[in-house]
Amino acid sequence: MYQYDVIDREFLTDRSNEFRHQVVRRLAGDLTEDQFKPLRLMNGLYLQLHAYMLRVAIPYGSLNARQARRLAWVARTYDKGYGHMTTRQNVQFNWIKLKDAPDILDALAEVDLHAIQTSGNCIRNTTADPYAGATAEEVDDPRVWSEVIRQWSTLHPEFSFLPRKFKIAITGALTDRAAVKVHDIGLILRRARDGSLGFEVIVGGGQGRTPYVGPTIKQHLPAGSLLSYLEAVLRVYNRHGRRDNIYKARIKILVAALGAEEFGRQVEEEWAKIDQGRADLGDVELARIRGAFAQTPFETLPARSEAFEAAKAASPSLARFARNNVKPHKKPGYAIVEVSLKAIGQTPGDATADQLDVVADLAERYGLDDLRVTHAQNLVLPHIKLDDLPAVHAILEANGLATANIDLVSDIIACPGLDYCALANARAIPIAQDIAKTFADPDRAETIGELKIKISGCINACGHHHVAHIGILGVDKKGEEFYQLSLGGSGAEDATIGKILGPALPADRVAPAIDTLVDTYLAARQGEERFLDTYRRVGLEPFKEAVYAQAD
Repeated sequence: MYQYDVIDREFLTDRSNEFRHQVVRRLAGDLTEDQFKPLRLMNGLYLQLHAYMLRVAIPYGSLNARQARRLAWVARTYDKGYGHMTTRQNVQFNWIKLKDAPDILDALAEVDLHAIQTSGNCIRNTTADPYAGATAEEVDDPRVWSEVIRQWSTLHPEFSFLPRKFKIAITGALTDRAAVKVHDIGLILRRARDGSLGFEVIVGGGQGRTPYVGPTIKQHLPAGSLLSYLEAVLRVYNRHGRRDNIYKARIKILVAALGAEEFGRQVEEEWAKIDQGRADLGDVELARIRGAFAQTPFETLPARSEAFEAAKAASPSLARFARNNVKPHKKPGYAIVEVSLKAIGQTPGDATADQLDVVADLAERYGLDDLRVTHAQNLVLPHIKLDDLPAVHAILEANGLATANIDLVSDIIACPGLDYCALANARAIPIAQDIAKTFADPDRAETIGELKIKISGCINACGHHHVAHIGILGVDKKGEEFYQLSLGGSGAEDATIGKILGPALPADRVAPAIDTLVDTYLAARQGEERFLDTYRRVGLEPFKEAVYAQAD
């Protein structure tokens, strides 16, 4: 991962000291809440239903063991013993006291972590493929370019007070594990026919009240021109973005209003005005950033591990884990291991302090000191030797971390909902737990196959319900919690927005309705079709009829 230097660390220390003085002034009454709010938000501190919530940035989802242990320490010392992984590869602590926030930021800065720009109308934490540097699919490591954007965007004087928050995601692989098409800017690394590296640039994706799959406005941007082109996009947005209406302030509204072609034309016009030699990253600086990523010391290993194969044959639980949670690696003899934070009955995305310590130990002992947070609220050990998989699985299993359900029906994305969030209309966590219990039989889950369920407690769509195979949105009906279902969404390379199934259902009807949807799919499935494939073939009506006939 990227190695912070003296400049990086001095910056984090200075920022933490600055916020400490702001907190002292707030606690003394020298700052009102209205005056303090923009200051705390720019340092990742929210005021939620019960306490302050601190959102810690995990740039492009990468952690080392020392950082993971520090997060575990924060959870034990200042929270209630756990952290929550978000769909932006951040970690949230939900029970923070204001007086403790500066001490936490100091402790995070000691291990090169921070909460800068995890909120506010600025460029947020750039996210990336959690398999970066490990998958054979990628044409270049997206973490390098995410770091370029982090350094460029942090406290950028022109883009620190945008019309609304701004989110960028990058993938270097054709398989999209970063949901790039539903971000304000999505970047896909590609090689042109002549071998030159560049980006497909997607602008204006997003969810919330008005969901959009972002259109491509440039098919191949030369990689060396990335920053000047991003600057042009942000300038057009900063100039024309709505500041009079929070619901129409995101760049997706501007792109939709102008049309992708006209928006792209204005970006090109603005880009031509920029001194690209000044704005873009020179070869020397790019080499510095690329060189600051420690080289991964892979060993030369055989592609097949006899020890692993024998262990799978002897252990049904390891065999199931290997089928669902172990993914191919670019280097022979290695594997990518996804660690599910979706055990049956668990709060989706939560990891206890003890579990964070366990995964940190595994990363350090077996995983080349590399750990990732995923868009789907799980963890990844990206570099595990096949020979070590039985030992890694045994440790995960002993600590409640070996649930073999990645991309299956119980691997549910869920926002914190009304249990924590002041914006929510309904709870999300109990609904996710009910659904997971309904599909607790692992054999049935594997029979169902890939099925991505996502739950949001309000229309802000932090749970990405719009791009779920089955999406669930919590709504308020005269003080009661109801849930609206949608089908057919995808946040992957085939991104689509789901269609509403019908009238919202009461909480106790949601899990049975999902069960009915699954039974309808299994009855209609042809061959190896996924739920999404079957839905796209047969349409909404068979599912709608099955659910609402049962409701009647």
